[in-house]
Amino acid sequence: MEAAKKQEALYEEKAAGSIGSAPAEAGRQGEIVIAGLGKVYASKKNRFEALAGIDLTIGANEFVTIVGPSGCGKSTLLRIVAGLDDLTEGSVRLDGDEVVGPGAERGMVFQGYTLFPWLTVRENIEYGPKLKGVSTLERRAISSHFLKVIRLEQFANAYPKQLSGGMKQRVAIARALANRPKVLLMDEPFGALDAQTKLEMQEMLLEVWEKEKTTVLFITHDIEEAIFLSRRVVVMGANPGRILKAFDVKLPAQRTQEVRELPAFLSLKRELGALLKH
Repeated sequence: MEAAKKQEALYEEKAAGSIGSAPAEAGRQGEIVIAGLGKVYASKKNRFEALAGIDLTIGANEFVTIVGPSGCGKSTLLRIVAGLDDLTEGSVRLDGDEVVGPGAERGMVFQGYTLFPWLTVRENIEYGPKLKGVSTLERRAISSHFLKVIRLEQFANAYPKQLSGGMKQRVAIARALANRPKVLLMDEPFGALDAQTKLEMQEMLLEVWEKEKTTVLFITHDIEEAIFLSRRVVVMGANPGRILKAFDVKLPAQRTQEVRELPAFLSLKRELGALLKH
């Protein structure tokens, strides 16, 4: 967990320092184009092809989820889009600009609850803007906005140890969004939550996405979660990691728990399950 905290802190520091432009509000877009992407881990004795021939375009403001078996390279792909890992071949572009490292236009939510325990909820949300030199008054306005969005206004002065797992992850999402990114990258953010909290977090995330108009690339191994959240589900296979098929999710735009019982939902769940099984 300590390593994860350091990783997220380093990511935010790099993101805040790597971009000199204004936040993504002006002319906000967020189209990701991945072309011919490959990733190879090589040493003197071994060569492992983690990803091969990845071609994927994610439209501005689109919510896309990637599912696949463990070890297929889902998280590696996400880390490359985040600028945390280098690719071996191909390219990743955001609104036409090549991704060469972390940037404030891409926010990331990691798997663990990587909040800083010595900072309050409000201070955690303001961490990124503070690194970027945003004034105290403006930082307060940003944190107040997102505290309202994630429905934790009454916990503004609480510390992470006083929060439940779901509340911690709400704060992590708010902190990622506080830089007003074009893209939100999420690496199995609800995987450690209990079933009921997970459902609540999924609904909350969709509310935030609809309000903030941010492109979301979401990684999960949970087929139901992928269908419920997404406008498109991308299935990956392994050895090497590659895209098998993409599915448009033809469900009502307003997602409630009743959606899970619709014939279209159940049909897609069966189709995705069969593809992943084989």
